[in-house]
Amino acid sequence: MELRHRALQVLCLADPEQKAAAALDLHAQAAIFSIAKKAPSPPSDASALPGRPERPSLLRHTDVARRSPATAQGRAILIHAIAHIEFNAINLALDAVWRFDGMPRDYYTDWMLVAGEEARHFRLLRDHLRSQGHDYGDFPAHQGLWTMCEKTQHDILARMALVPRTLEARGLDATPQIQAKLRQVGTPDALAAVDILDIILRDEVGHVAIGNHWYRWLCERQGVDPEAHYGTLVKLYEAPRLKPPFNETARRKAGFTDNELRWLQQI
Repeated sequence: MELRHRALQVLCLADPEQKAAAALDLHAQAAIFSIAKKAPSPPSDASALPGRPERPSLLRHTDVARRSPATAQGRAILIHAIAHIEFNAINLALDAVWRFDGMPRDYYTDWMLVAGEEARHFRLLRDHLRSQGHDYGDFPAHQGLWTMCEKTQHDILARMALVPRTLEARGLDATPQIQAKLRQVGTPDALAAVDILDIILRDEVGHVAIGNHWYRWLCERQGVDPEAHYGTLVKLYEAPRLKPPFNETARRKAGFTDNELRWLQQI
């Protein structure tokens, strides 16, 4: 059994529950898989990568409904949006496994760990949605995370810089603010969502730390300064501008330096 080929197969699955279950299963068995030196061939049909369900419909980021938690409908839209992020994060981790050659075994098993944990997050959020009379796919969503994945498909250094430690790190900043709003609402479903977000935030610190580790490993291999090169990649790939407030405690746990946090405050 070979890990990268199987990761690509799971990435191409369209059914959300099948993908989540397969990602969890692959992570559980990752230690017994061999790891190919060369990436498997992607499907000839580019639209199959990644596999997507028919729903939710995908809109531009600016066209997605507001996610105020003040009403039951608003909370459902909010949780749906986070579930969609977690579903995309499964895809991002699987793509990091199958796509990039020439990395140590720990790189591939690290990203399988991420894929498994993102699948668990997705299931928790989907189960919560179902408990409130909704399901994944009931509301429109956007595809911003995968867009950056496509931009960086030929550059592993840019991928590590701009997906886990940029886009996914935004969750470290946003999650406590979302939790505060849900606590203020105070309904049982809102407080249950806070507990789920506690799990997600804890795990996401580790995911961003994995991105930071491999970004710095690649910078050292390529002989570039990680702090200076990050700004270059942000401009080159037109990464979104990050806005304060930043969760400095979580970011430090995930491996960001004081210089990097100061840089974020200045952009």
